[in-house]
Amino acid sequence: MLRREHRTLDLQRAILIRRVLLEDGHGRQLDVVQQRIVSMASPALAVLEATVTARGWDGPVEIRTGIDHEIRNANVAEDAALGNRHLNTLAVDLQGDTESVETETTQSQVRIAVAVRVTFSGGTEVDSSPVPRASRPAADSSRWIQHHRGNLRDGQPLRVLKTAVVVTSHDRAISTPATGARAVLARTPGNFTAVLADHEAAWRRLLHLFSCDLHADGQTQLVLNLHVFHLLQVLTPHTEELDVGVPARGLHGEGYRGHIFWDDLFVLPLVTSRLPSITRSVLNYRWRRLDAARDAARAAGLAGALFPWRSGSDGTEETPRWLYNKFSQKWMRDNSRLQRHGSLAVAYNVWQYFQATEDREWLISRGAEIIVEVARMIASMAEPGEDGRLHLRGVVGPDEYHDGYPEHPGTGVDDNAYTNIMAAWVCALPDLILKELHGQDSKYVRKKLGVTQAELAFWKELGGRLHVPFHDGIISQFEGYGRLKELDWDHYRRRYGNIERLDLILASEGDSTNCYKLSKQADVLMLLYVLGEDDLVRLLRRMDYDVGPEQIRAMMDYYLSRTIHGSTLSRVAHASVLSASDPERAWDTFRDALDADLDDTQGGTTRTGVHLGAMAGTIDVVQRSFAGLRMESGDLVLPPGCPPGCGECPSGSGTAGCC
Repeated sequence: MLRREHRTLDLQRAILIRRVLLEDGHGRQLDVVQQRIVSMASPALAVLEATVTARGWDGPVEIRTGIDHEIRNANVAEDAALGNRHLNTLAVDLQGDTESVETETTQSQVRIAVAVRVTFSGGTEVDSSPVPRASRPAADSSRWIQHHRGNLRDGQPLRVLKTAVVVTSHDRAISTPATGARAVLARTPGNFTAVLADHEAAWRRLLHLFSCDLHADGQTQLVLNLHVFHLLQVLTPHTEELDVGVPARGLHGEGYRGHIFWDDLFVLPLVTSRLPSITRSVLNYRWRRLDAARDAARAAGLAGALFPWRSGSDGTEETPRWLYNKFSQKWMRDNSRLQRHGSLAVAYNVWQYFQATEDREWLISRGAEIIVEVARMIASMAEPGEDGRLHLRGVVGPDEYHDGYPEHPGTGVDDNAYTNIMAAWVCALPDLILKELHGQDSKYVRKKLGVTQAELAFWKELGGRLHVPFHDGIISQFEGYGRLKELDWDHYRRRYGNIERLDLILASEGDSTNCYKLSKQADVLMLLYVLGEDDLVRLLRRMDYDVGPEQIRAMMDYYLSRTIHGSTLSRVAHASVLSASDPERAWDTFRDALDADLDDTQGGTTRTGVHLGAMAGTIDVVQRSFAGLRMESGDLVLPPGCPPGCGECPSGSGTAGCC
């Protein structure tokens, strides 16, 4: 019987401590203290130390250990109809104090081996023995179980050290995953203190690079520290050795089935500023899947490369075509795959990495190819109009709640402003790259990628002639947005409270978000988040649109009042956008963004995994928006715009939010 439980996550040491008081039917109590780490010093290693102490009694104790090798993915209700078992067991073994299991993934046939060593200390003799399969309880049939029996004395602790190693067939310098796991285990000290010391030293070095001190209230700082912790569970120097992207839910849950979206747009600016080698590794993940993106473009009747909205392990499109509506309890069409701006985000990340690092070798060998192929895809989408402009039709913007017009749902919208303006920005990059490289490097890239003078001329023309829609003097989210109806916001908020999934709510009523002036998340205002106001205005002028500060302010007010924040990324973008013009509102929005996962503000989504883009994005808001450190037109600028929630820097400079 559980009498008491308390868990502590030590963010400074990256260690989880669990304290439990157990009591049996005779009133005998047992203290259990667990300390667990996933080592930052050794990427394959995890260690759990459990200290068991009898309180007020002497007697026998029995401890069971094992490895569950039939894990099923069953935490996302909407995925119940999909396959949930992804491992086939190949071998189970017990040699001395070491248990091991080797499995293979059902589709990709990646082998995974887990080796676990269980040792005891504390003066109590412990006998260990395997349990015959026939006598195992049904609930434990999927585990390799040992029973460890000993005798406890009142107040005398028994320490159990469980050292686990996970190795896969993707890891380097191994013969097989099983032998690799045993080798790491053999060289790992059987002493928790020694393993912890190595882990803490590696963690401190990494934490020092990413910590930000807001000099704000304790709760705000604590949540920001938690976001740093979660980010560094996913992206570390160990990532450089792996072929991995940035999963939207990190490594913490089953949400989105591990797929890669555009969330690295919110993650990589921060990572590039601290550990650019990790960014290069993530961009290499995209480059290795460039052929799959070319295949997708061809299948859509386009040239170049079309990166998927939801990328699987091989870079193919994995966006579901159906979405379950919990309000109507019916399935409805999901047209998210019509988003083309994911490819633009990849190109943006490539250029930002080069601007920050001037890594010419990588740009020549890989980065330029990504940008050129995305520019080719955009150019092949462009259609001339009677207005003399070029148009991108049938797309879905970041908003996602408009997948078509009221009379033509599911076919996309025309000239999404974010997509068109970012497309114009990307189409200027190939020429910039060639000028940046110049000489033999420039000639080499042109020849390697087959870039013609006609292509360069058309990309330049495209960058100046893409259509940007306007209504009421401000940029329209897409062509025709200004003709849509206004939503009765008060009615839906009174009736439903949380309306972040307004698409499902309206669909259950036979209505559609396509009919209304609203946004799931930041869309037009993403332009300010990504480019900054000065670069956006300069780009619009090159496109022959004269937009001034008054129009920018009006545009911000207009869309801020019509955004639902149905994505955790939305408030990150809005906090950044507001930081220059409305610091108090920026701080409130930033605090809301901080709380998204801690308070599970989306009503149940956190249990399927944290939102890594939003977590990294909040740290980036502190750095790029509050402290003002960002890239604009190739220059590093630092105009601080700290909101009132930040305290003053201890240096006395008056600047808050020191990083």
